[in-house]
Amino acid sequence: MKLSIGIVGLPNVGKSTLFKIISKNDILIANYPFATIDPNVGVVLVPDSRVDKLAEMSKSKKKIPAVVEFYDIAGLVKGASTGEGLGNQFLTHIRDVSAVIQVIRCFGGTEIVHVENTVDPVRDMEIINTELALKDLESVEKRLAKAETEVKGNIKGAKEEVDSLKRLAEILKATPQHYDIIANVVMLGGEKIKNLNLLSAKRKFYLLNGKPEDVPQSLKEAIVKEGNEYVVSDLSVVSEIPEVIQKAYKVLGLISFFTTGEDETRAWTIERGWKAPQAAGTIHTDFEKKFIRAEVVSYDDFVNCSPSTGSGSSSWSQARQKGALRVEGKEYIVADGDIMEIRHS
Repeated sequence: MKLSIGIVGLPNVGKSTLFKIISKNDILIANYPFATIDPNVGVVLVPDSRVDKLAEMSKSKKKIPAVVEFYDIAGLVKGASTGEGLGNQFLTHIRDVSAVIQVIRCFGGTEIVHVENTVDPVRDMEIINTELALKDLESVEKRLAKAETEVKGNIKGAKEEVDSLKRLAEILKATPQHYDIIANVVMLGGEKIKNLNLLSAKRKFYLLNGKPEDVPQSLKEAIVKEGNEYVVSDLSVVSEIPEVIQKAYKVLGLISFFTTGEDETRAWTIERGWKAPQAAGTIHTDFEKKFIRAEVVSYDDFVNCSPSTGSGSSSWSQARQKGALRVEGKEYIVADGDIMEIRHS
């Protein structure tokens, strides 16, 4: 699974500026809606001092930090769910990403045009969330019609799916901002519900573009009520925002495991809760299919087992001798900082 984060919001709220700062890519930034049609894609390095330490210990020829893909998705507008402003195309781009950063304009001024003509962060947040929910409602109702037919045909599991879909439809109509409820229903609703890939159920956090004094308390309260987190950053004055990358990595449930040796030390990005075969699949798809076991040692134990020479290979030997190295099977849930050697057929 490719881990990617979509940057979404209304037009002209700072999405492309954020993308440029994060990815250092030179892209079009224009003061009019729909300057971005196809999503810009940037591969962003995740700062992690553990990679440097392991590379030093193993005397690695290369060191490769974890990466996350950021997609700069064109601005949505009110009515996007019914096709306004090329909305269907942009909503499809959001469906393709693993998680979302929603950028909300909090700064004032008239130099940069606001698509709604006035700056109102809470309203803007509600517009985006409502459009995502309405698009999801369309998907849910299509699937519901099919599931109700399957109930008549006595298809196994169809009745439970209908119940979950009806519950989702109620939530999406009444409280589209209740991300936590939507995500919970999706999680409990079985594989077919998960496969709907609902926009409203994607993990997300907010970047509030402006100075701290620009951010209304009502916006903060609305985000907290939703069960999400936010970062305040004035994108007009910052040049680097690694804390946004790290925040995204943490809030969106991503962790790193490592492989290390003389050839290279590398951090691999996975979702928290993944089992060892899934993690192995990020190295090579065959490793997941043909997974046998993994030798695992935590980062702290690996470093603590290092002899005075600082040799990575000696650390593996010391970890074995001290019982810090474990052999794990297919059900093992990988922890952040695990160093792994994969055995496969």
